[in-house]
Amino acid sequence: MSDTQALRHGERAVDLPPPADATLRFIGAIRTPWPRREDCPRQGDPDNGPECRIVLDPAWHPALQGLEEHDRIEVYYWMHQSRRDLVAQSPRDDGQTLGTFSIRSPIRPNPIATSVVRLLRIEDGTLVVRGLDCMDGTPLVDLKPERKSFCLRAGGAQTPSEG
Repeated sequence: MSDTQALRHGERAVDLPPPADATLRFIGAIRTPWPRREDCPRQGDPDNGPECRIVLDPAWHPALQGLEEHDRIEVYYWMHQSRRDLVAQSPRDDGQTLGTFSIRSPIRPNPIATSVVRLLRIEDGTLVVRGLDCMDGTPLVDLKPERKSFCLRAGGAQTPSEG
């Protein structure tokens, strides 16, 4: 084990098969009231949106320790039903065309999305949140405390490895 893989005091790891190059590990699934893409809101509302659930795979339950201290978290997910081949889009269907990287469309070369949500509670490895905008069953990629609140609690800027 190299120094960069050494565990710090109190850290724990789970046994996983070795990843392949650029392979994502989905760590759970998102449960929302929207079965189809056209049912999803354009942006989630962390203050008034419906309660949704983020269901983590059991291996990742210990990784939730301390997350309850944060009111808002960033949720990263894989928009599994999005096409991936558009470089120019007309998101409002108004004739104006923009490059994919200049808009927040779900159609992306790698359809990774992020939402800032309000964490209401954690129940047995399931996060109950408000503010999501994705389809029911969307694969979960990652969770992080919201950057602003994390930096304030940590007492300043993050180190490069914490970004």
